[in-house]
Amino acid sequence: MIANTEEEQSLGDIGLGDRPVYTIVFQDIAAVVHASKSEPVPAKSEEQAEQWILNHNYVIDKATENFNTVLPFSFGCLARGDDEAIKRWLQKNYSLYKRELERLKNSAEYSIQIFYDPGVLEKQVLKTIPELEEIDQKMKAMPKGKAYIFKKKFELGLKQAVSDHLASMGREFDKLIKKNATQTIVEEKIPYVPEKYAGKKVMVAFSCLVAKDNAERLGQSLETINKREGFAVRFTGPWAPFNFVDLGNIENDT
Repeated sequence: MIANTEEEQSLGDIGLGDRPVYTIVFQDIAAVVHASKSEPVPAKSEEQAEQWILNHNYVIDKATENFNTVLPFSFGCLARGDDEAIKRWLQKNYSLYKRELERLKNSAEYSIQIFYDPGVLEKQVLKTIPELEEIDQKMKAMPKGKAYIFKKKFELGLKQAVSDHLASMGREFDKLIKKNATQTIVEEKIPYVPEKYAGKKVMVAFSCLVAKDNAERLGQSLETINKREGFAVRFTGPWAPFNFVDLGNIENDT
């Protein structure tokens, strides 16, 4: 990773295999590294791979604590050569790294997942549409055969009404989040959902770049959503800004 510092420092023996992690400085930026073999070494098991990734993330967290702003690289990135080669690489890409460090200064990445309870929302929506509520009441007194036809009409109407309600809430929630976020990315897939949200559906998920001064206000806005009946919010972070680093023109030949 790249850090916003002009100091040569040791972060301790916290690298893979307890290797020492340290900075290689060029002017006022630094690469945070540890020594490694020139070719990637495959993990011996899934458990070891998971431990390596946790270790990698721990180093990023420690670097963020020390230097405030870092540009994280994905696990497994290798820069070939000795410390002098790394310095030359920093020199080649100095303007790009410095620009990104300044752009992301005092900011962090947060994850937001908004869930809803379909049963609760259906009941809420039903109360606002007299026509559907009337059909629902009539079906309870009808013979099964006749009720079946009305049931299909009722289900389609309710499904559309819930969809419209969610779209309206989505626009409202989107404004609340973007008011306090520098950038947002809609996440199409959520890799992990805790058990406490079982039975609920994902309404929307964001990765957000948030300035330090806005993080508390964002949390307060999300709490107002979380208190709404039928909704729940999972808010995690701060993390290093993985999804918001733009190094499109980097020169890799070290």
